[in-house]
Amino acid sequence: MDVLIHFFVGLHIIGIASLLGGFLTQMKAMGEGTARFSPAMLHGALTMLITGVALVGLNQADDNTVNNVKIGVKLALLVVILALVYVKRDEENLDKSGKAMFGAVGALTTANIFIAVLWT
Repeated sequence: MDVLIHFFVGLHIIGIASLLGGFLTQMKAMGEGTARFSPAMLHGALTMLITGVALVGLNQADDNTVNNVKIGVKLALLVVILALVYVKRDEENLDKSGKAMFGAVGALTTANIFIAVLWT
């Protein structure tokens, strides 16, 4: 079971890398007003959602303790991220409110990472 859990942790990290990498590569374009949500960001967020749910299930099945409050906070942040990316995914250039949403996705993604690492 440990190998399967580690496999899903790896996939979860790939998802977060896709989401955060998509944001970071668009930061310069955000300053120029030409940033856009890339498909990699949406796919990364969906990967995080699927693998996160699988990790919770696998850890509970393996009788590992799961901090449900932490998971709930991370899930709530991820749902907001998914909503923002999904709504603005087809826009070529972001307007002023789109820039704010783009920045919010980066901030929420970073917050999600620090919650995962620091909340014990």
